[in-house]
Amino acid sequence: MKLYNIKAYLATAESVNFKLPTGAYVPEHFHVTEVGLVTRHFIDCGGTERLEKVVNFQLWYANDVEHRLKPAKLLHIIQLSEEKIGIGNLEIEVEYQSDTIGKYGLHFNGNDFLLVPKQTACLASDSCGIPPSKLKVPTDDSQTATKYSCTPGSGCC
Repeated sequence: MKLYNIKAYLATAESVNFKLPTGAYVPEHFHVTEVGLVTRHFIDCGGTERLEKVVNFQLWYANDVEHRLKPAKLLHIIQLSEEKIGIGNLEIEVEYQSDTIGKYGLHFNGNDFLLVPKQTACLASDSCGIPPSKLKVPTDDSQTATKYSCTPGSGCC
């Protein structure tokens, strides 16, 4: 989901709910502690230089169970981020605490924002030296990873 999409949903939404991949919801007293621009500049295992930019939302909750983030407030935070740090209409990545900080893509089902698991992947599967029959193929089309993933010990990366 891109920033434009969440802004459009928030403009008419009555509440802001984030649903985890397990089906459970992020506690309704959560905070959006950060809206930011994350830039990754890297070389993949095939030697290709890459630059990725995403808008990052960090969700967090404390013991202030009376807190409720309203759509207008989140929209205001987004607008401030656009003005102050120049975030654009980029894909949104959500960070949420689990065993460690989890990173998720974001979808919307008409009522709730869905946290979609992100997967690692080999970005240079054509130059890995792994036969196509040995590449791990994702089983879920909603994954935001590339078409093929490398497996540990495969020699890909």
